Amino acid sequence: METELRTSPTTRACECGATVWLTGLPSSGKTTIAHAVAERLRADGRRVEVLDGDEFRLTLSSGLGFGRADRYTNVQRIGLVAEVLARNGVLVLVPAIAPYADSRQAVRERHDTSRTPYLEVHVATPSSTCAERDVKGLYARQAAGELTGLTGVDDPYEAPTDPDLRIPAHRQTVAESASDLLNLLAERRLT
Repeated sequence: METELRTSPTTRACECGATVWLTGLPSSGKTTIAHAVAERLRADGRRVEVLDGDEFRLTLSSGLGFGRADRYTNVQRIGLVAEVLARNGVLVLVPAIAPYADSRQAVRERHDTSRTPYLEVHVATPSSTCAERDVKGLYARQAAGELTGLTGVDDPYEAPTDPDLRIPAHRQTVAESASDLLNLLAERRLT
């Protein structure tokens, strides 16, 4: 007896997973772009998860601080969850600062080991624009002396030297930024 694969019109029968890591300064637009892309892909029936770096800080990484070692550990935790989901057919969007190149490289290597596609996207918004947006009030708190260790201000941010995509989110709309990323996914046959 032959088994028939049944799918709903909003679910695909088979798909390749991948992790798309959106790195950039606080308030650069990473999360906004990730959610815009996820919404469009879900509308097309794609299985998508957004692993927000801030949500990890409140849950799986709640005991970690913001020193280099703890930031590295946080990125590795997010990377592990992303890789497991991606190798099981989910397109995973990760809007997380991941300020150090070595931590992002370790996540890439984890994906390479399992032959799971990994893309690095730099949301390249300048710190001056991020400070104007100041979505969480971090820049204002840092300027008032209430916060230290703000990535890109008084803590390092190692921008990717050769990302798969660099998005100038300060010069284009969210829809344009999302389209740039969707075009990259289409080019790499990941949609």
